[in-house]
Amino acid sequence: MIIRSNRITINRIRKPAADNVNDELQWFFDSLGILGERDKDKSCFRTAIVLLRSVKHGDGLTSDEISEKVNLSRGTVVHHLNKLMKSGVVINQGSRYMLRVDSLSNLVEEIEHDIYRTMESLRDVAKEIDDRLEL
Repeated sequence: MIIRSNRITINRIRKPAADNVNDELQWFFDSLGILGERDKDKSCFRTAIVLLRSVKHGDGLTSDEISEKVNLSRGTVVHHLNKLMKSGVVINQGSRYMLRVDSLSNLVEEIEHDIYRTMESLRDVAKEIDDRLEL
């Protein structure tokens, strides 16, 4: 039995005032709880951006290719890729990694669907528990 779990975190953060695409991307990924405070050198952010840019080519990148593009060790990149996969943003096919969808707006839709399915499942289980407890 394969149990797949994703950790979905949504942070409500004030959007940057300036029209700076890097600031907006940072805000976007921070809002999805992907980057975290420990990403001081923005290595996870840079990894996510490289994957976002690779969407146009559609075939994904290996951890070695990403490592070369972001100038980080392969181990660091793999750590960030695992975090991005756990958050449901990145998938891997064989040795290649890619965003699970082809745009940020589609990513938001997919995460919405993930949340909805999770809440539906929780609601069903809650109903069963309520019934057993005669609530």
